[in-house]
Amino acid sequence: MVAGSPRRVCSVGATLGEGPVWVARENALWFVDIKEQRIYRFDPVSGDLKHWDAPSQIGWVLPEQDSGFIAGMQRGVERFDPATGGFTPLHTPEAHLPGNRLNDATTDARGRILFGSMDDSETDLTGRLYALDANGVVDTGLPPVSITNGPTVSPDGKTLYHTDTLGKIIHAVDVLDDGSLGAMRVFATIEEGAGYPDGPVVDSEGCVWTGLFFGWGVRRYAPDGTLLETVKLPVSNVTKIAFGGPDLKTAYVTTARKGLDAEALAAQPEAGDLFAFDVAVPGLPVTEAVVSN
Repeated sequence: MVAGSPRRVCSVGATLGEGPVWVARENALWFVDIKEQRIYRFDPVSGDLKHWDAPSQIGWVLPEQDSGFIAGMQRGVERFDPATGGFTPLHTPEAHLPGNRLNDATTDARGRILFGSMDDSETDLTGRLYALDANGVVDTGLPPVSITNGPTVSPDGKTLYHTDTLGKIIHAVDVLDDGSLGAMRVFATIEEGAGYPDGPVVDSEGCVWTGLFFGWGVRRYAPDGTLLETVKLPVSNVTKIAFGGPDLKTAYVTTARKGLDAEALAAQPEAGDLFAFDVAVPGLPVTEAVVSN
């Protein structure tokens, strides 16, 4: 499979663009700028880009069943209402860790939200992985890391992929029948000089795509961890992709300006913008979250 050439689809200039998710009920892409505390909605047909300001750093938004969104904030998990721009706190799993923030997330086929935390200073090993469903939040028990990314779940629901960004490792974790996590193993290691693995996502063949921060592109790995393909972008800080469009064959890519000095920004003026490229293998539809009050 050879992906199409990336193209810029929207000028954003995000400091830390992240968390793209295709919301099928709207035929729109939602994503965030963590550091600028903003939520974005992009309509690829009209080209319209809307935004809402968040009250703190925001790592992700995911569609909730029926309507609305669930957001991962610096202070915890909150419900977001686009109609009013309001936020309602739901869970604060790390009230005892004021230096942490929530970072990346996904939903599984059950409608659970699987989300990670991280040390905002990117040094301490305080990032953990949690699961949120209608019964509340639980710690999955995976070992702590400084920066968590993902997770994402295989099409059959039996494997979870969890990224240790600073360790440059993507882990594969067995998902047991009751939804709890079992054995963890190394799925892929990013070699020196190739950047840091950022947000992962799985396509319909079970292959894992990962953004490469400081790596100028995205990679696609087979389910056995074999590197299949690299798609290069004209910007260095590539964070995550999301499969969208009516056939889920458009890969939307968020990027970042964070960490780039004036010289680097002059060399890559599109840093922080939204890109897209076409793929032969579609992604998977996003399951809307099922969360209680």
